[in-house]
Amino acid sequence: MKAAKAAKSATKAKAATTGKSATTAKAATTAASGTESGAAATTAKSATTAKAAAPRKAPKAESHLAMVRRARRINRELAEIYPYAHPELDFRNPFELLVATVLSAQTTDLRVNQTTPALFAAYPTPEDMAAAVPEEMEEIIRPTGFFRAKTKSLLGLSAALRDEFGGEVPGRLEDLVKLPGVGRKTANVVLGNAFGVPGITVDTHFGRLVRRWKWTDEEDPVKVEAVVAGIFPKSEWTMLSHRVVFHGRRICHARKPACGACPIAPLCPSYGEGETDPEKARKLLKYEMGGYPGQRLSPPADYPGKPAPALGAG
Repeated sequence: MKAAKAAKSATKAKAATTGKSATTAKAATTAASGTESGAAATTAKSATTAKAAAPRKAPKAESHLAMVRRARRINRELAEIYPYAHPELDFRNPFELLVATVLSAQTTDLRVNQTTPALFAAYPTPEDMAAAVPEEMEEIIRPTGFFRAKTKSLLGLSAALRDEFGGEVPGRLEDLVKLPGVGRKTANVVLGNAFGVPGITVDTHFGRLVRRWKWTDEEDPVKVEAVVAGIFPKSEWTMLSHRVVFHGRRICHARKPACGACPIAPLCPSYGEGETDPEKARKLLKYEMGGYPGQRLSPPADYPGKPAPALGAG
């Protein structure tokens, strides 16, 4: 009887062990199957994500000819937007333009225009300016900044004009760049606007915009000038410079260009660098484009904006 009981207990234990093993095996199989399914789902999801995140094909590179055509179209459209584009320094003769351009370094044309009336009242000719007392000139041009260095340049170039050019501003690039404080940019401004000699003025605005428009990636002003000169006929150089600078000062600002209010946005490969919302962009416009006074106290007759205020007038 005891033997029969023992045998029965052993059979039950074996069955329980067998059932438990089967259950464990089944659970393991189920888990493995679930893991494989999960892994497959994850792999599929990753593949889908990778496909969605795959970079778009790069736009076809613009040929040089296409760039030239686009650049010339930009110039034509700027001519329609700014038919009144002009140098934004007040001047009545080559000497005044030369002096004003030297003073414009590291300051605004507005500040120069507010300063030069007193300067030219005191020193109307190269001979007068060459004989100036440095400290007195420094006090007059102080508002333009770097007044000691600028005074030195003005005294030097005035003396050179008096001694080497008979008191007249020369009309050749090679002569102008020899004068103290005068580089290619200043020389081209004077040649283009006082002598009618075509020239490209590469200031900070001009350089910034031609790089945004992908006309060149050069940073050196002389190289920028050479590249742009190869894109446009010589007859366009001076007015092109005015139009580009006008656009840079009014719409295509350095820090926050008003892309949403830019008339040439469809031609700009850098569209989107600035504010694209039209309403917000319009609030970024400057000078006559935004309803504000311009930089010249005595602007040309066709200028649609308001004249700038005199120094101390607001």
